[in-house]
Amino acid sequence: MNFAGDRSDLASALRHRTALGPTDGVTDVPGVRVGHQDVRTSPDVVSGVTAVRFDQLGADRRTLPAAIAVGNGHGKLIGATQVAELGCLETPIVLTATLSTFLAADALTGWVLRQPGYEDTVTLNPLVAECNDSWLSDIRARAVTTAHVEQALESATAERPAEGAIGAGSGMVCMGYKGGIGTASRTTEMAGSPATVGALVLTNFSGSLRVGTQDFKAAQVLGPGGPNDAHGDRPASNAPHTQGNSCIVLLVTDAPIDARQLARIARRGVFALGRVGASYSHGSGDYGIAVSTAEPAPALADHLLDPLLTAALEAAEAALVSSLLAAETTPGKAGRTAHGLPRDVLSRADAEQPTSPGHIRP
Repeated sequence: MNFAGDRSDLASALRHRTALGPTDGVTDVPGVRVGHQDVRTSPDVVSGVTAVRFDQLGADRRTLPAAIAVGNGHGKLIGATQVAELGCLETPIVLTATLSTFLAADALTGWVLRQPGYEDTVTLNPLVAECNDSWLSDIRARAVTTAHVEQALESATAERPAEGAIGAGSGMVCMGYKGGIGTASRTTEMAGSPATVGALVLTNFSGSLRVGTQDFKAAQVLGPGGPNDAHGDRPASNAPHTQGNSCIVLLVTDAPIDARQLARIARRGVFALGRVGASYSHGSGDYGIAVSTAEPAPALADHLLDPLLTAALEAAEAALVSSLLAAETTPGKAGRTAHGLPRDVLSRADAEQPTSPGHIRP
């Protein structure tokens, strides 16, 4: 599922200055491929895997420049310290649920070692990131298998990836709504040359949704007493006692920048969380990951980075909102339901001219 609305309308609501990529997705960056694998066993398991592959990475080129920014370190980001130390990425990136992270890292390692040209490889640093889907899914079942990870990797394509409640995003909840996978892209120029920044996010954090100048609190948009409302019959999906707090923001660019500069890009992913209303709570593992697919070249001067920094911030912000607009209402364990943000929420808000910020009648 993708947010079917006019992507330029979303960019306008967010007051963005940079141009959208051709499909407004992370795969607008040449060489990026994304694959999803749902893992669902009704009614209790609502989970999955999302894999991001890079055509530039393989036997002929073993690493890509990369960096990680830690907004809040309450997470299990496998492989993070080597990326921070050496400034490079050695494998595809896999996203999944918290207690499936460790199996996913092993599965990713095995998959890479079987690729042509890796027959003599004796060390490898897989990068696997997670969010906690335990509010909607039976996370203790650890239902993700090696086959699921491999299927996500093998199915990765250069088409614009599906968004919302799919793959690793299947069981995620975000700011009182159904969360999940989101994507966007922005194009710009650096030193007279075109550059693209693509974002892919996994959203599962607490807070109160903000889109541009409008606030969309879940209790107001969905109505009081709903399944996502703390005053209803069931606990809210963003209630303090839940573990549904985390976000992964992946930013990929074809601009020739180095690992230190990519760290600046990765931080824009963390900053974007604040723009959409994240609470940055104690239990939230909030990470920005940035990768460059450019051919090795001298890094551009820092003072030339401003257009790219803006594009990264705006792509991340759009992907975060898109993850909610694309996510369908999803039932899960214990009779819980995470309700999707209405896809026409932006046009409805404009038409109704709410007297209080973001108040929309269901």
